[in-house]
Amino acid sequence: MKIGFIVNDIQTEQATYTTTRLSMEAINQGHEAWTMGVGDLAYDQDENIRARARTAPKKRYKSHELYLADLKGKKAVRERITLDELDVLMLRNVPSDDVGTRSWATGIAIEFGRIVMRQGVIVVNDPNGLAKAASKMYFQLFPEEVRPRTLITRDREEIRAFAREEGAIVLKPVMGSGGASVFLVRKEDFPNLNQMIDAVSRDGYVVAQEYLPAATEGDTRLFVMNGRPLQVKGRYCAFRRVRSGEDMRSNIHAGGKLREAVVTDEMLRIAEIVRPKLVQDGMFLVGLDIVGDKLMEINVFSPGGVGSAQKFTKINFSKYIIKALERKVNYMAYYGRNFDNVDMNTL
Repeated sequence: MKIGFIVNDIQTEQATYTTTRLSMEAINQGHEAWTMGVGDLAYDQDENIRARARTAPKKRYKSHELYLADLKGKKAVRERITLDELDVLMLRNVPSDDVGTRSWATGIAIEFGRIVMRQGVIVVNDPNGLAKAASKMYFQLFPEEVRPRTLITRDREEIRAFAREEGAIVLKPVMGSGGASVFLVRKEDFPNLNQMIDAVSRDGYVVAQEYLPAATEGDTRLFVMNGRPLQVKGRYCAFRRVRSGEDMRSNIHAGGKLREAVVTDEMLRIAEIVRPKLVQDGMFLVGLDIVGDKLMEINVFSPGGVGSAQKFTKINFSKYIIKALERKVNYMAYYGRNFDNVDMNTL
């Protein structure tokens, strides 16, 4: 199998990232794995999509650190590859990370991915599905049963009225990730609410969301693959994040701490409720962030934390994700590439 990984920028990748784990695992399984940044893509005059890509020189690695050092360093094999000749292309860049600094990069991988699909390359997650999910507005397309009450607006007075009604709310930008510009607003914070709104609205629309008291205990990220919770040997690919000190955010790079997850029937019920739309939109690998009986986020752009789940379960979930992609490639070969990309994402 020949697989490509599109990231924001190879030089900003880290050894702990899920993309690093997946690309190293692909190589260890004997596949050809190429990594490229968003800025490395090109639409050539012959109508082929090509990219300045890299692969690691060795056929097997035991350390993610050594693998990434080879991929970033002088030992990397550099080629201008034709993406139309890949079997699988994984879109693992995070558009919101480029907002404000590289605006040109936010949606371009999706556009290139759409073109690559025409040659029968399996593109995961499906580019058209990802285009729908370009902002947190996508979250509102899922059933009310699993969502906190939410207001999305730029009107300061509407947000203030919502805050008075709820008593406590969370503010965050429509475009954002990793806990950036996220505020918990309680009644005692109302005198400073305008400043918080201004801070969030600098990046666009504001999401005002019902505060879930269960968030004090952290959240659980549950991975969904092929529309179902990812489970191997009876263990779910999941982990829990708890907040640190007074910081309400449980995101790891916002100071949150990792804990082992206990996947409950309620969590599995939420995953089942959202499954039809994830399948409809061609979402191969998704991270569901769950607090109590509600979803806080649905991560479809480069969901991370597979290594965190492995830490507690001792299961190399990356191995099974790559195996799932290999099966999809085999399906395409058996049936003469006769499947729609959306269907292939969740087969």
